[in-house]
Amino acid sequence: MKISGSIYSDKNRTLKETILDLEAHQVDLLHVDCNDDVSVFDDIAKIRTWCDMPIDLHIITESPEKYFDLLRKQPVEYVTFQFEQLSEKLEIPEDIKGEKGLALITPTPVAAFDDYSSFDFVLFMATIPGQSGGVFDPENFRKIRAFKKKYPNKNVHVDGGVNGEVSFILRNMGVHSSVSGSFLFKGASVGHALMDLTKRAIQSRFMIKDFMIPIEECPVVDFETMTFKEVLEAIDNGKQGFTLVEKNENFEGIISNADVRKALIDNFENIPGLHVKEMVNSNPITIDSEANVDEMLHLVREKSFPVMYLPVINKNKKAEGIVTFVNLIKGEI
Repeated sequence: MKISGSIYSDKNRTLKETILDLEAHQVDLLHVDCNDDVSVFDDIAKIRTWCDMPIDLHIITESPEKYFDLLRKQPVEYVTFQFEQLSEKLEIPEDIKGEKGLALITPTPVAAFDDYSSFDFVLFMATIPGQSGGVFDPENFRKIRAFKKKYPNKNVHVDGGVNGEVSFILRNMGVHSSVSGSFLFKGASVGHALMDLTKRAIQSRFMIKDFMIPIEECPVVDFETMTFKEVLEAIDNGKQGFTLVEKNENFEGIISNADVRKALIDNFENIPGLHVKEMVNSNPITIDSEANVDEMLHLVREKSFPVMYLPVINKNKKAEGIVTFVNLIKGEI
């Protein structure tokens, strides 16, 4: 996941000092907030003389057309317009360079992006736009899942309340870029803050239920009636590489791609005699929905094998969802 440093969040140094510090610490992008202020482009012009870091520009305006010529003269790598301020559908001229994004505040539904499906990414505002140091609203975890399910080939950017624990969860969810402002500059140094944003050891106050894939979004088959074809279809349709298995509405186990493959190898000489129930991992590592990220990481680390899927089970042995580590593993290699 790329880190986009919010350049105006540093109140103690000059803009140039802030930019050069972010460059020295190899922050991925420079996030520039433009609250309907064309003078921001004067700063962008200066930045281009100081470094060649990609610029991530977020414009909040009722009149986006007045920025088009500025974007032509001073192109940026990423440009985002705030949806809620638009009085009519935004049409960005094709000759304006850079990736295009639409920013949505937390109450705005994901469906608002439907009219902008030609854009490259969505920017979820997890706090109040323009408010530095706000608290991340966990409703955005649900919105990220919904957006990625509807638009699997579009990138997700997140701005607002991104600290170390939120950063870990976003990386695990496959978020492409997160904006960090006050968190980067309030600590001892930008370097210390970046370590917190990218480290694997996290002390979290968010519970698993805040960001897990809920049961209604998981593929599920019934242990008593499932067939091999049904299991394969559930895994394929779920697009997560697994299906949960229930018996009398209680959690029975999980079947992953690896479980199917292992069962076929172990029974290669008698595949016609293989019963699909033999594929069920009936004793997987599970976690309670009330646990937090720190407890989850402790559980995973103590195992001698890699954990790809972590079913979330409540005290009544009901499956509530699952946490997968596929996106996190992709992002760490």
